[in-house]
Amino acid sequence: MTILVTGAAGFIGYHLTKRLIKHGSFVVGLDNLNNYYDVKLKKARLEDITKNSINKNNKNLFEFVHADLADESAIRGVFERFKPDIVVNLAAQAGVRYSIENPLSYIKSNLVGFGFILEGCRNFGVKHLVYASSSSVYGGNTNLPFSEHQNVDHPVSLYAASKKSNELMTHSYSHLYNLSATGLRFFTVYGPWGRPDMALFLFTKSILENKPIQVFNEGKMIRDFTYIDDIIESMFRVINKPAIPNKNFDSRSPDSATSWAPHRIFNIGNSKPTPLFEYISAIEDCVGIKAKIKLMEMQPGDVKATAADTSLLQSWIDFKPSTPIRLGVSRFVKWYKDFYDL
Repeated sequence: MTILVTGAAGFIGYHLTKRLIKHGSFVVGLDNLNNYYDVKLKKARLEDITKNSINKNNKNLFEFVHADLADESAIRGVFERFKPDIVVNLAAQAGVRYSIENPLSYIKSNLVGFGFILEGCRNFGVKHLVYASSSSVYGGNTNLPFSEHQNVDHPVSLYAASKKSNELMTHSYSHLYNLSATGLRFFTVYGPWGRPDMALFLFTKSILENKPIQVFNEGKMIRDFTYIDDIIESMFRVINKPAIPNKNFDSRSPDSATSWAPHRIFNIGNSKPTPLFEYISAIEDCVGIKAKIKLMEMQPGDVKATAADTSLLQSWIDFKPSTPIRLGVSRFVKWYKDFYDL
């Protein structure tokens, strides 16, 4: 089986690619290696994938393609050359706060680029498209835990709006072209090889360097932190269970989680929302240093709390994310110290 993973040099893409290779799939990894964060970290991920991509029969199970999602000819060329059975779209311009400063980069990558992925899936007979959405789509909703059945028409950042748009775009392709597709709403993913712009990386780095950490909304934040291994296990099971039409779908009372078309939406979260200061405490315990805290105001585009209802995911794939925060944080801190030779 050939699987195209876009964003393969990214945090989730790296881990998923390694899992798929280990299972024997041939993975085409696409990434533009942009400088949104440290390119050296992205290249290190690719190097780690490459050195572990040869199977016991001496066959290479990974090929990297350096291309931008918004390059129509390049994306079409990838589909023409490799004819993937499955596509996992993880490439996107990430970050809520960055979307406030650079909105056009989100339109280019997350909307135009994603459109080229949909066209590739339609024109080259892809069996299943799995794509990254985000918990950010819940926007101004304060009814916790967030359920896929809830309305998500009030995004508070362009990043969130772009992810909601991805869900709508994909549904139309599923309806019009019978494309089996599954959207995954990730909830604050963390773990080894994580993104430098995320709280765990920023906090760990600053604490170890004896610098103050910026804590927004004066720390009155709650997040459903989800460990990377739980994300990957969920994705692996979803990939191997393509979406199918819901025969019981009632168009008089439409449910955004399912459809008459082969399109599904799932939350992937730990379902154990954690106060931010508890998260910081776990980092402090792992590094053995007390954090210097600088309390900040709420940032535009942020939300105060997230929590995932994952009952639909669990019933679909018979798996529920459950890694405890302190275990996950300790694994990240160990990786961080090893990677940066501290």
